[in-house]
Amino acid sequence: MEYAWYYDLVLLYVVYSFLGWVGETVVAAARGRGFVKRGFAAGPFCYVYGMAAVIMAVGFDDLRDNLLYLFLGCTVVATVVEWVAAKTLERLHHRTWWDYSGHRFNIDGYVCLPYSLLWGALGCISVLWGNQLLGSAFHLMPVWLFKTLAWVLGILAVLDQLGSAALLRRRPTRLEGLNRALEQQSRTLYDRIALRIERRIEGAYPHAAQRPAKVEPGASIGDVVWLFTIGSLVGDIVETLFCRARMGVWMSRSSLVWGPFSIVWGAALVMASLLLPRKKDGSARTSSELFVLGTFMGGAYEYVCSALGELVFGVIFWDYSKIPFNLGGRINLLYCFFWGFAAVAWVKLCYPYVYRGIVWLRGHTGRWLTVLVGLFMVVNMAVSGLALIRSDARAEGVPAANALDVLLDERFPDERMARIYPNAKKPA
Repeated sequence: MEYAWYYDLVLLYVVYSFLGWVGETVVAAARGRGFVKRGFAAGPFCYVYGMAAVIMAVGFDDLRDNLLYLFLGCTVVATVVEWVAAKTLERLHHRTWWDYSGHRFNIDGYVCLPYSLLWGALGCISVLWGNQLLGSAFHLMPVWLFKTLAWVLGILAVLDQLGSAALLRRRPTRLEGLNRALEQQSRTLYDRIALRIERRIEGAYPHAAQRPAKVEPGASIGDVVWLFTIGSLVGDIVETLFCRARMGVWMSRSSLVWGPFSIVWGAALVMASLLLPRKKDGSARTSSELFVLGTFMGGAYEYVCSALGELVFGVIFWDYSKIPFNLGGRINLLYCFFWGFAAVAWVKLCYPYVYRGIVWLRGHTGRWLTVLVGLFMVVNMAVSGLALIRSDARAEGVPAANALDVLLDERFPDERMARIYPNAKKPA
């Protein structure tokens, strides 16, 4: 099934978020807890379901003919998305939103095998039949209504998530104390909304109300900027040296048009730094735990990056089809193991020293250097994305339609793009 970059995927995201909310609400009612509105957002949505469904739609459509790989892929992606969502929510709000500690084969209580298998089966249903059914329903609408609905629902979903996160971020973690305090104060609109969300959470997620999660040291936006930049630079250097040792040639491995930066590595190291080092109880993870998490999460992450790059930019940035035990040429078993070893090396050996260096650097330079580096990376990514999109359009024979297209054609012709992205190729 072919997806428009924005409209179809946004509507799939919203619909599956709503269906996930309905499913969880029905299950909670069936278990005797009465009618409770699941999800931490104000609207009737569980956005974790929408995110997982969109990733599966983008990444696994080419696995429709192989049910085993499709099921395994959906299971792994759903597990990773749920684990990352639980860990991220806990880091942001210092609460345990759900707890599978009583189930067998669980990881930190965030995910467990029975539910992962269920999500894998539901993911297969969505990829095999659900996405096409919903896509056909979407396109029964007039084009103007279809696009308007996608924009409106997409913006509302973003505002719903950001607003709810901001409200919860500023509230105490003990819901009972919040409720008493709000009862004694004048009811401003802000407090009314916050109280409504908190009471929903208290009914839907008892663990969030009764047992706040252990607070872990947080990372500022400045820390994330430096981790992303350093990770992008180190990743590019590692890949360049690997290609030199393996193939005997110096080859650009950069994701960006300016400088040796691999944003796939940058984002991966940010997530590894913030999510992997410690377990729920605050204890450090063992090397074996880091290896297993890195292998599965790294493989899922690389697969999604490959599929997303093909969807957005119309090119395949890497192809592992000639390497044994590959999945659609997007990932292979050997490199998944490499992600596991990289997770161990980064968390155990590199990250503590890198973070100390970041603290020292920020302490001696103030905010100006961090802001400058952050702006450079944002502009670099934006220009790189535009250059790749325009390069794909040129390959399709689309002439320059405006001054920006002309400028991109002049600054980033095919010869330069081929030097920056030597492995990029059009899908067959």
